[in-house]
Amino acid sequence: MLSKPLLTVHETAAHLKVKESTVRTWIRGGRLRAIKFGREWRITVKDLERYLNENANFAPTAD
Repeated sequence: MLSKPLLTVHETAAHLKVKESTVRTWIRGGRLRAIKFGREWRITVKDLERYLNENANFAPTAD
């Protein structure tokens, strides 16, 4: 059983404050892993976290 729920494209876009079309572009381009159920895409929290970590820019800290 899944430990975390699957997110819809709408929920993912709202969480990231981007357009749904942006999330769909990431999915179609293979940048964001997703599962298709009929006509709808679902994204696992784990895959969203992986996408964010892989695309994060970290500013160097001043010592």
